Amino acid sequence: MPLIVNLRHLAAHEVRLKGELPLAELDIDPRDEVIRLEQPLRHDLEVQKLEGGLLVQGRLRLLIECQCVRCLKVFDRILDLPNWTCHVPLEGEEAAAVINDCVDLTAFVREDILLALPQHPLCEPGCGGLPKRHFGEPKKAGAAGHGDTNGSAWAELNKLKF
Repeated sequence: MPLIVNLRHLAAHEVRLKGELPLAELDIDPRDEVIRLEQPLRHDLEVQKLEGGLLVQGRLRLLIECQCVRCLKVFDRILDLPNWTCHVPLEGEEAAAVINDCVDLTAFVREDILLALPQHPLCEPGCGGLPKRHFGEPKKAGAAGHGDTNGSAWAELNKLKF
């Protein structure tokens, strides 16, 4: 179920929205091979009606599975927006759609989640990356699918007699 708030309920008092939003409703496709969303978004939001709009404040939490861009290790990270605030306009050019006195907040949440996703996820700040291989060392058997254990390609070329 999307994050929907009824404007008639806001006339008397502020509304609190607390729960989980399934990933299917959030409809986030990060289009990135190093980030995967696996669990629903947890939210604890308070919605107030302001003149000409809504003020939404609260916390958003989402567990994401990342792959380190340096060492390729898979790790989990919690995307936490503890003081998330959003102004939803109800008037003007950028006004949110009001259907049956209800406003869907899902698009506003989705936008800020996408902006908060890490661009280059690292398993730890000092990640050294993949293990270094020194040049001139023989390859291990089966490395890179060649099975060459006798040395480098240059050594093989040097054996050629013209």
